[in-house]
Amino acid sequence: MTMFLTITAIILIFIVIFQISKANEYIAIIKGEEKTRKQGNKINAYLMLGFMIIGLVGVWYCNKLLYSKTLLGVPSASDHGEKVDQMLWVTIWITGFVFIVTQVLLFWFAFKYREQEGKKVFFFPHSSKLEIIWTSVPAIVLAILIVIGLKNWYIITGDAPKNSLEVEVVGKQFNWIFRYKGNDDVFGRKYYKVIDEATNPLGLVWKDNEKLGLKDDEKAHDDIVLQQTMYVVKGRPVKLIIGSRDVIHDVGLPHFRMKMDAVPGIPTTMWFTPKYTTKEMKEITKNPDFIYELACDQMCGNGHYSMKGIIEVVTQQEFDAWMAEKKPAYLTAFPDKNVKTETTTTAIADNKAIAEKQ
Repeated sequence: MTMFLTITAIILIFIVIFQISKANEYIAIIKGEEKTRKQGNKINAYLMLGFMIIGLVGVWYCNKLLYSKTLLGVPSASDHGEKVDQMLWVTIWITGFVFIVTQVLLFWFAFKYREQEGKKVFFFPHSSKLEIIWTSVPAIVLAILIVIGLKNWYIITGDAPKNSLEVEVVGKQFNWIFRYKGNDDVFGRKYYKVIDEATNPLGLVWKDNEKLGLKDDEKAHDDIVLQQTMYVVKGRPVKLIIGSRDVIHDVGLPHFRMKMDAVPGIPTTMWFTPKYTTKEMKEITKNPDFIYELACDQMCGNGHYSMKGIIEVVTQQEFDAWMAEKKPAYLTAFPDKNVKTETTTTAIADNKAIAEKQ
């Protein structure tokens, strides 16, 4: 019934518009086409001026009303994100200035140069000087923006500091898998053909497999595999090693102003340093339910909308306590086995040194 009423309303609107246009034609015939055209041009000129004023006021009002609901109203939660925000603001100021100038000129010219008695048309077919200006200036500005963007991009995707926390992030339809190094501070080997959804979602090589030519990799025995939530440390660089188990996904970190494609078979990386803990960001945003979201920014299937992870930013002490409670994925799959814990005093000392610097 609703669809029928909608279609009926659309048809009636078209009929009304058609009848109004026919009535205008009859009026033009009665008054004279030239007189009607001049009156129409005059009315349209004033309407253009009105649309310009209303439009610019509308832009200002929408910005005032909705700005706080955008990410621009929340400070970047990473050091690299601050550079991204700077690039965004520079772009907004430049394009905003151009937008206002061009729109004002467009509507003002439509009003000023309307058809009037005694005015003659002035033809201006070509100006090499003007064409050089409006071609070279935008080209130079865009080139500068691109250079700044590439510089920041190479930093984000470049080598992370030596004290970085390395986390492997793997996307699959439709959730995220995270892997942390164990006590040996090394990621163990993995192979896609030994993936088991229930016990080994990353396909870590835990035992010999003559058929596949695989040998048990003890370095994979202490790796910690988690889903849904990733923990990182405030003030400590974190390097994400990103991949995919099936289709192309995209690691989107809106509050950190970062993103990177997750491509099957081609690991990608990026790094950043978190600035605020989750607790601190709740106070900054005055939102007790605030969370750092890890979204998939690439359409990846029917369940794309539900592919959401959570990032918890904590202190080094909180992170160490959290890690101490985690059990290696190997022990979860084989509860009767033992993991060779090669915990070194060096690893413990490194964590303490990092915590003291913070």
